[in-house]
Amino acid sequence: MDAERTPRPLEHPLPAGMIDLLPEDASARRALAQRILDRAALFGYALVTPPAFEFADVLERGLGALDPADVLRFVEPESGEVAALRPDMTPQIARMVATRLRGRPPPLRLACEGTIVRRRGGRARTQRQIPQVGIELAGIGGLAGDLELLEFTADVLATVGLKAFTLDIGEAGVVRALLASLAPEHQARLSMALSQKDEATVEDVCKVAGSPYAEALCALPRLHGQRDALVEGLARLERTPAHAAATRLLELFDALVASELFGARIVADLGEVRGFAYYTGAIFHAYAQGPGDPVVSGGRYDELLGRFGYPIEAAGFGLDLDRLTDALHVAKVARPSAVRVVVVGPACRERVASLRGRGVVAVCAEDGTQALRWARAWGFTHVVDASGWLETLTGERVASPLEERESR
Repeated sequence: MDAERTPRPLEHPLPAGMIDLLPEDASARRALAQRILDRAALFGYALVTPPAFEFADVLERGLGALDPADVLRFVEPESGEVAALRPDMTPQIARMVATRLRGRPPPLRLACEGTIVRRRGGRARTQRQIPQVGIELAGIGGLAGDLELLEFTADVLATVGLKAFTLDIGEAGVVRALLASLAPEHQARLSMALSQKDEATVEDVCKVAGSPYAEALCALPRLHGQRDALVEGLARLERTPAHAAATRLLELFDALVASELFGARIVADLGEVRGFAYYTGAIFHAYAQGPGDPVVSGGRYDELLGRFGYPIEAAGFGLDLDRLTDALHVAKVARPSAVRVVVVGPACRERVASLRGRGVVAVCAEDGTQALRWARAWGFTHVVDASGWLETLTGERVASPLEERESR
């Protein structure tokens, strides 16, 4: 056989960064996503489903020039156009809002679920595929929109059981205003140095670039923490174009403290640069023990829909289901469990049908010899025999509450 056609050995059958989810993990992820989407529906967020890939120019319009190192591209056979697997769902939602949903009155509250694909991973990530639930709010700007999104963030994390987390807030307009007059290469170097809180490099680049706001930029790596850091930052930025953005950040911080949604778990950072080229206002991340990267990331991107011809204010965030699962595991939050029953015996089918009619997962096993072993392997909680007694998977034999339920 031609070597090029020799079947690939199956010991490692997946491309780098791809993973399988076996039944237990797949079920847990689906349940977690559904709990989030159910909560979003209660807050008025309607579910939409964008496609798995788009023409590259649509994504580029939303995200700017896509770094080839981050995006998986291919030629779409039917059209011959360059397409890309989505590295972010937000530009897709922006396209939908600006075109197919444009006739509906704002505000538009939308939720989506899906997997994005990126070639590069975060510091704690080896997977390329990132499962997310996204929340998008278009048509409510400023502080009111930011507070609505953050109220939902606090609510949904509490709903899934994550009680201990820290909210990190920033304002994209601060760094953007201070860097606006500099050449792109100096902006890039300063952004990297600010992200690393590298004061020495910030100072060196400011000298080379001849920044008129060098003093303010050199102070940014230290201007993070609680309210006193923001007050100090306002004083340092008073005579710069970043003062208005810093004022907005202090207003958001005070509003969040007054709301008592996050308690003392709020940290503000005037030097936040993650996504500052994408975001136009508030930026926020939620961190918890376990994953090295945020479980929630989002912010305000008021210019995004304008790139699709519909200039309205918008903001949103994504919940990373894998990172959130890691955080829940570290926090020892038990996965929700449901009764799953194996009914043993020749007359099992009628009983199985009755249980399913009551919303109980049930399967039939006419031969009970291997029923308990099978039930353990596939995550079932009980085995019921023809007498109406059941055996839990701990070996305890008790009267069946399912039988009691059936007799009522």
